[in-house]
This record gives sequence, C-alpha cells and structure tokens, in this order.
Amino acid sequence: MAVNPLLRLAAWIAGRNAQRNLNAFLRACDDAPATQQRVLARHVAASAASRFGADFGLAGIRTPEEFAARVPVQTYESLSPYIEPIKTGDVTSLFNPGTRVRMFAMTSGTTGQAKYLPVTDRYLADYHRSWNAWGIAMYRDHMDAWLRTILQVTSPMDETQTEAGIPAGSISGFIQRHQKKIVERFYAVPAAVSYIKDPDAKYYTIMRLSLTRDIAMIATANPSTTLRLAQTGERQADSLIRDIREGTLRADLEVAPEIRTALARRLAADPARAAALERLASRRGRLLPMDYWNVAVLNNWTGGTVGLYVRKLVDYFGDVPVRDLGLIASEARMSIPMQDAGPAGVLEVTGSFYEFIPADQIDAATPDVLRCHELVEGGEYFILLTTGGGLFRYNIGDLVRCEGFVGRAPVIAFLNKGKHVSSVTGEKLTEHQAVTAAERVSARLGVPLEAFVLCPRWADPPHYALNVEPGGTPALRWADLCAELDAELARLNIEYQQKRSSGRLGPIAWAPVADGFLAELQERQIRQRQGRREQYKHQFLYTQVDADGDFARPAAVESRSQAR
Repeated sequence: MAVNPLLRLAAWIAGRNAQRNLNAFLRACDDAPATQQRVLARHVAASAASRFGADFGLAGIRTPEEFAARVPVQTYESLSPYIEPIKTGDVTSLFNPGTRVRMFAMTSGTTGQAKYLPVTDRYLADYHRSWNAWGIAMYRDHMDAWLRTILQVTSPMDETQTEAGIPAGSISGFIQRHQKKIVERFYAVPAAVSYIKDPDAKYYTIMRLSLTRDIAMIATANPSTTLRLAQTGERQADSLIRDIREGTLRADLEVAPEIRTALARRLAADPARAAALERLASRRGRLLPMDYWNVAVLNNWTGGTVGLYVRKLVDYFGDVPVRDLGLIASEARMSIPMQDAGPAGVLEVTGSFYEFIPADQIDAATPDVLRCHELVEGGEYFILLTTGGGLFRYNIGDLVRCEGFVGRAPVIAFLNKGKHVSSVTGEKLTEHQAVTAAERVSARLGVPLEAFVLCPRWADPPHYALNVEPGGTPALRWADLCAELDAELARLNIEYQQKRSSGRLGPIAWAPVADGFLAELQERQIRQRQGRREQYKHQFLYTQVDADGDFARPAAVESRSQAR
C-alpha cells in the first residue's frame, strides 16, 4: 500500500508517542513496588465514594497491607451485587458518582451466566496505553510490518444492551469502532464485518477483503482463528478468486444487506489479482498464505493449550515469527511480551494492581499473598486483579509462572486457567458447567450419568470426549446424550457456543471406558494422594489435552457424536 507523505508523518508522530509510552513503562518497571502503590491508590480513590467503597472502607486505605486486610478476595459472583445496579444506570454501587461506564465487556462466567465487566474511561486509558507499549515493542522488532496492512478479527461491541441502554459485547469491537481515522486506513477489514453472525460467511468475507491487500501482520488472540482464515482461503479458493475477478461477494452468504452496502466500495473488481492467485494455486496445487501474502509477523497467544495451534500455522504461513499478544483478557491486560519467543511478558504494572497466591496455596484458608516484586523465578502463581474497571482483588483464575524480572517487575508466562477450567480454543469451560449440563441432560433423556470424565482432545478440530461406562445403554442413546450435552454447554457458556458455531471446536465424542474403570480410577487416585475416601472429590472435567489417553477401553470402537 502506497503511503502518502502526510500519512507517513502522522504515523511517525504516533510512533514517537508510542515509544515515549514504552520508555515510561520500562521506567515504571524499575521501581515496580512504588508504581504499584500509586496504581492501587488511584483505583481505590475511584471507588471510595461508592457503596462498595463504604462496605469495605476504601476511603481509609493507605497501604497495600490495609487493602488486603479490609477487602477479601473477590469472584464475579461476590462482585455481582455491585455490578448489577450499573446495568440499570446506577454507577454509584461500584464507582464514584459521575463515573461514565462506556460499555460492558462480556465473557463467560463460571456458572451459566455471562459476566458483565464495566468498561470505564479509566479502564480504556489503561487499555490503550498498554496496547501502545506492546505495539511499539513489536514494531521495533518487525519494522517490515510498519505502515503496512493489518488483518484483525473482532466481534461486536454491542451484541446486546442492558436495561439502561449500555452496550455489552466485545472490548475489541469497541476499540475498532472508536479507532482513529489514521489507524483505520491500515486495517483490511472494517468494523461492519464483525456484525456478520454466520461464522462461515464472516470468515469468507474477511478473506474476500484481505486477499487483495498487502497483509503485513495478523492480529487475533486465538491462533485457531488465524488457522481458520488460512483454511477458508484454501478450501474456498475458486469462489474467492471468482469474486475478486468480478468484484462481487457471493450472493448465497448470510450477510445482511446493510453490511453488503457498507462493504460495496471495498469490493472493486481486480482481474489482475485474481489471475495471480490462480497461478499461485496452480503452481502448488493449493492456495496458501505463504504464497499470496508477505506476512512479517503473526500476533496471537502462544501459551497454554493454544500453543498446539501455533505448530500448525507453519504449514500455511511458513517460518513467520509469532509475537504473543500477552496475557490479556476482558478484565485487563496483564503482561507485555518484549520478544517473539513464547508467551512470557513483563507484568503490566502501570494499569492494574496485582497480588499473587502461590499455586499450591490456592485452596488454603489463609494463603500467602505476595506483591509483584516478591515473586520467585520459576514459581507458579494465581493472579488477583484490582483494575480501573471496578474489580478489586479479583481472582481471574489464571495460573502463571515467573520467568525472571525486568527491573523489579516480574516476567510472567501464562500456563493455564485454574484447575477446574478447560480452555483449548478459548472456551473457558468450567467443571461446574460440565456437571450442571450433565445433570440436566441425564434427567431429560432418562440416561443415568452419575460418574463421567469430560476431557479435551486434540484433533482437527479439537473436541471434548465424554468418558463414561456404557452399562446397558445402547451406543445410539449415548450419541444422543453427547449431542444434547453439547447443546446444553453452548447454552451455559457463550464462549463455548461461539467456538462450536464457528467450527473451531468440534462436537462432543462418546468415549466408552471399561465397566468398573471409573471406580478403579477413584481407588487409585485415593491411594496416590494418600487421602481418605470421604475427602475424595471426583474430577468430572480434565483440563489437560488428551489426559484420558491411558483410560481402559472396552472392545467397542469409540463413537463420535454428530452435533445437532
């Protein structure tokens, strides 16, 4: 893409500002304890006059020690009584009077209800600043991506709205909607595409718009999305090339008329590009991103189970560097990677206040609670967050390992969600949801399902396997139960539903185990843990991929259910 001199000058100024931001962040890391104390004071002051502030005495807090003594560790459920009134317009339940809540970031909860996380101006300022620091560090190492086109996939900021008319949806959609005009020019896909509901139509439209552009980098949190884009380009090559040649977007796609109108000016016929793509497809026998784009860097998560996808990206993109986006969630950004190798990043000490609980103490009545400078290299910890979005000592359930320090700020790498949460493609499925869904489906179908193990399996696409003893129930009934369980989990967990509907997660498979095996497994685990039978808690949901690989199987072949 040719860049005019004025645009280049504006980008240079923006880059200088971002570099100053990164320099300020690194200085803050040098004295992380003092930085963190200032951040805590800012967030406490922003809610001191709220009902939450009155209930926990925020106005009188001066030190992190006082904060920890007065405010207990929080979950979404414990904060919900303060968040719910905001949905009706009463911000004073959690924030000082006059605080503006711009939207709610929605994400899956631990039970059946979606979490609504307030997005304030303070939250947005912290969010933008951390992205600028991440971005300039990434461009510093990949200057061949500078002033070239970005392919980013987002979801709507207003999937729904609250009683007070406050939009609720994706924070990435909000950022894209409010992007500066100078930045918009570098994005291949406009915000209108995020409103395409059918996942196949959405991926196809993204590729239709992007195949004609000079894509320098792809930014999507989950690498399964990047993989899906590449596979769409390969599998739909003939149709995409025809649309590019003729200046069209397939008429049979489920794309609303108003979205087609918004995209019309971007769909100009390009016979030369279509011919070039045809030659590339003919030469290799497949149409691959490594041939039609000159991608400088892929930006997505690399830690936890999503790292399994990163290995597959090489087949489509070749040996392209991958820069982790950092530990970032709807709640806050928690780390800023400074290099391409792996998920480790410097703790984002300027936006949120952090406390850490050692992994082996997470279930203790009075665990040790550490500040960021007190971590030990190689140690594993759960994070507590206090943010500009009104979260106080919030247990986000993320397990991280300390990889070292930059200044006095730890470098952390995401390991996995908590021991009761599985997230292969970002679905964040909880054991509570698995048990609730199983109970409902078992009662509805009249099929006993008292003991089972739901385990993630790595495949194309990944899926969950329901390990259960068949008993006298026919295989077809188990197939029905798996399909019903799949649908029930989608109702309970919006992110599971999104991953299923987009095809990134496959249907649940029936995985019969030998009769009596689950009882034997229980006895073996009791012996290994040297525990008592009355203290034993069966683990219904495994969080490690293929952790059921050594389960004893009957002679019958495992059967994959068909999703309804």
